[in-house]
Formats: sequence, C-alpha cells, structure tokens
Amino acid sequence: MTKTGHEVIQTFLKTLSSSPGVYRMLDEKGAVLYVGKARNLKARVSSYARPTGHTPRIARMIADTASMMVLTTRTEAEALLLEQNLIKQLKPRYNVLLRDDKSFPNILVSKEHGFPQIKKHRGAKKEKGDYYGPFASAGAVNRTLNQLQKVFLLRNCSDSTFESRTRPCLLYQIKRCSAPCVGYISEQDYGALVADAERFLRGRTTRVQETLAAEMQAASDAMEFERAAALRDRLKALTFVQSSQTVNPAGVAEADVVALHMEGGQACVQVFFIRANQNWGNKDFYPRTGAGADAAEVMQAFLAQFYDTKEPPRQLLLSDPVEDADLLSEALSEKAGRKVEILVPQRGEKRELVAQALRNARESLARRMSESATQGKLLAGLAEAFDLDGPPRRIEVYDNSHIQGAHAVGAMIVAGPEGFVKSQYRKFNIKGDDLTPGDDFGMMKEVLTRRFKRLLKEDPDRQGETWPDLLLIDGGQGQVSAVHEILRELGVEDVPMVGVAKGVDRDHGKEEFHRMGQQPFALRRGDPVLYFVQRMRDEAHRFAIGAHRAKRSKAVGATPLDEVPGVGASRKRALLEHFGSAKAVSRAALSDLKAVEGISDALAETIYGFFHDRG
Repeated sequence: MTKTGHEVIQTFLKTLSSSPGVYRMLDEKGAVLYVGKARNLKARVSSYARPTGHTPRIARMIADTASMMVLTTRTEAEALLLEQNLIKQLKPRYNVLLRDDKSFPNILVSKEHGFPQIKKHRGAKKEKGDYYGPFASAGAVNRTLNQLQKVFLLRNCSDSTFESRTRPCLLYQIKRCSAPCVGYISEQDYGALVADAERFLRGRTTRVQETLAAEMQAASDAMEFERAAALRDRLKALTFVQSSQTVNPAGVAEADVVALHMEGGQACVQVFFIRANQNWGNKDFYPRTGAGADAAEVMQAFLAQFYDTKEPPRQLLLSDPVEDADLLSEALSEKAGRKVEILVPQRGEKRELVAQALRNARESLARRMSESATQGKLLAGLAEAFDLDGPPRRIEVYDNSHIQGAHAVGAMIVAGPEGFVKSQYRKFNIKGDDLTPGDDFGMMKEVLTRRFKRLLKEDPDRQGETWPDLLLIDGGQGQVSAVHEILRELGVEDVPMVGVAKGVDRDHGKEEFHRMGQQPFALRRGDPVLYFVQRMRDEAHRFAIGAHRAKRSKAVGATPLDEVPGVGASRKRALLEHFGSAKAVSRAALSDLKAVEGISDALAETIYGFFHDRG
C-alpha cells in the first residue's frame, strides 16, 4: 500500500532547494490535492513535515499526500502568478478556486473611420480606438451607451451600414444620433461630440456641462432657439446620468472595491468597478473555499486569479487584508506596467465604498444560501420520487432539435445543488451520415455514445465531478429502452435514467415518468418536484433550439469561401465587402484579389487557384 502523510513529505524534503517556486501535493492516484507557492521551498514544505500543529484542513491534506512535485521560479512574485495559474487549470480540492472567470465588456470609441463609432466591446483589444472599462455586465454597458447616445448623439452602426445609408435611421428621429451618415453634421462638429463623450468617460463631466451650458446660452442669445432647445435636452440628459449613479465617489477616480463575506463554509466576493469617479457596475462571485480556508487566503487567491486575465486598476480597496499584500501588489504592478496599490481602508469615503460592497456581498450570500436550501429539498424529493440512493449532485438532461432532420443538434444541460450549471452545458452537432432524417433514436444514440465514451476516457475511475448521478431523457418507454441499450453496450449500467414523456393530450402537468423494467408513473399536480423536472426539461429544450437556430443561421451564411484554405472570418468579410458576393470573388482576376486589404499575394494566388484550377 502507498505511504501517505508527513513522513512522505519528510522524505521529499531532502531533495528541495531554498529557491522560490511552486509545489504540488498529490494523492496516491496522482490527483493534485493542493498547489502552493513559497519564497523558500525547503522552509515552506518543511512546515508540512511536522506531525502536529496544523489546522484541520491542512491536516487532512497532509494525510492524503502520497507524493509531491516542484517547479522553481526566479522570484516569489512569479511563483504567486504560476501558483494561481495552476490552481485554475488543475482545480485542486484544498485550494480556493474562482469558478466564474468570464471577461468583462468595455466601451470602444473606434478610431478607424472619420466619424468614430461608439460600441460595446468584449475580448482582445485589437481594434484601433480608445477603450473604457471594464463594466460589470452587458447591462451596465448598454445603460451607459444609451445615456451617451442621448447626450452626445454618436453613431453605433457598423461602417458598412454607415456607408450604405441614404436617409437617417430611427435613432436620428428619436434624438439618439446626429446622422453623420447622410451629412447632417460635419466631421469637425462630430469630432467635438466624440471629444465631449470621451471627457465624460474619463470623468470630466463638469467641463462637459459647462461647455453645453455656454453653447446653449450663445444659441439663445443668437435667437437660434431650436439649437438652444436641443442643447438644453442634452444638458438635462447629462444631469440625469449623473443623478442616476447610485455610487458616484468624488475622491476615488479609479479602483476596484472588493468585499468578502464568509458564512457556513461558503464565500461571496462582491466587486464594484469604479472608473472616472463613476460606478460602472458590480458583480458577485462565489469562490470555492478549499475545504475551510480563512478570509485572508480566500481574498488573496481570488485577487490573483481574478486579475490573471484582466488588467488591474490603480487601486484595490479591500474589506479584508491579504496574506502577502506587498507581494501581490508587486505581481499585479509588474503585470499592469504601473503601480497597483492595495488598501484596506479604515475611514472616509473609501471605507464607505467597502462597507456598501460588503453589505451587497452579505445579502447576495444569504439569497444564495436560501436558494441552495430550497434546491436541496427539491433534490431530496427527486431522489425519493425516482428511488435514488441519495440526492443527485449532477443531473444531465438531454434533448434534440432539428427540422425534418436538417441541421440536427443534440443538447445536454446540467443541474445540481446550485441550480443550472451553464458552464457545463454541451451541444453536439449530429454527424451520423447514415441517420434517417428525423431519427430521434439514432440522434440520441450518437449523443450519448460520444458523451460517455469521453467520460470513460477522461475519468474511468469516476473520481471527478463530471459523472452524472441521474440522466433525464425526453421520451417514453421506447426512448428509455434505446438509451438503456446504448449504456449497456458502453458498460455503464449503474447510472440511473428516467424518461420524461408528455401525458394524455400532451398536457403540461400530466407528465409520465418511465424507468427500465418498471411501470410508468406520474407525480401529483402541484408537486414541487414535478415543477422542478418540467423546468429542467424546458431548459434543455430551450438550449437545444438555440443551438439548432445558431447552426441553421451559420449554414444560411455559408459560402464557398468557407472552404478556401487560409480564409477565416475576417478575410472572408474583407473579400465580401470588396467584391459584394462570393460569386464575384470566384470570378475575380488575380490582380483584383491582390488589391484587397488584408489579402497577401500568396493568399490571393491560393484563392484564385481554388476557383480556377478545379478541373
């Protein structure tokens, strides 16, 4: 039997140097239990070699440790960033883990056109222009864009739409755009509006207000009452924007306010984005607490993982101190290329901002725990209704969508103790060439075969959290028998599976439930478990239809250019904008293809050869 515990660590200790680096604790199967960083690897790991004096969490981790791995780094700051990178990749059981790590949207004032466009942007900042953000959500961006349109009358249409317009669009009619597309405003005057909008986004609203007020007075004095009225409306809109800001700190120009509340083994981190002395939205996160980490460790892990893919602001205002504030500040400053200050404010406006974020974190966690308790009761009721061994932690629900077999897509959604787990949803493009159009049994067979073959390959011992405790299938006894046969062929016969079929007259509420070798049964109307199953089935149906529509739309937009080697989405768009259609591209001379921006001579020859050397 493999040895585990502090004795294993004592043996490993002899091979370590005193350099900075990252260490990994592994269990007897090689799974990573914990990732840590150290200024001095030998000194840090030696603390685990002692038989006593550990917190219950660290004692459990040491007891499970069968081996270790080490990576040395040049500096401790480098070790900190590597540590958090590995935690995100490996998701060790005893580490704090940020589970929701999406990118945040920005506002882009595009500068690739004489009349700049203002729009929402997410992802890499490759387009020429000025970026403002981040905003906490698409909703926060859309609200700000809406306000900017009212005040500054900037266009949000694409360049191709701009060039093709012959008369103003609806946005001009409702006073949201100055209609530069049809020459209702000069490039110079439009540029002045853009400059005002950018001043606003940088927080210089007082100057913008003063300018608007002076222009309004001048127009009124010159008896240009229509222009004066338009300027008055813009000034009112700007005043409304400022008054509608729930947080508008005068003394904090740029900061993220990060507040942590922990209760009952769970944590909520609330982040407020303060930019240009304005609140650009807030968002809550629920990091996994690593089986009992304290507030300082949770906060440090959250910040290091959160800013791994995002540019940190000049200040971080925290509710709790972190373990290595100077080290974290150094690592983030190095990443940002400027100083990043980490503060735990004790008084004044900054303390009030943190208190507000902390109140939000406390309320958000209370709501989540309440929802979790309700969800727990529903899962227990589901276990009782379907004779399961216990409440399922992972339910997978499957559905198909197609139109007479065309553009067929299979869909899988996942539900568990925390509700729907959208990051785990999967769509399956049906590949089977031998399927009869509309063959739902064949489609389900393909989907489940692909799903469980992958599971068997990636986690044959079922150690992870990706194996389902319950399968819900849309269909009756025939579908259940077919799925049972598929799983039997794969050697997976111990995963409970239930077919959900519409009852008499396909009435919502009279669903029948089918299990292999048992009589179908129904739940009474009004049973919360029945509603829960209906919600899961409807969510799978919604996701399947969405995936099907996306596939159909993509097929409608397909052209022969999709098959040309080296032509991706951006080059395809450049060719279509230049020539007008794929047919025109196929007939174009080699010299014309070379003239297209972004198309190299070599690629032009490839495209020409694709359409002319096919005999």
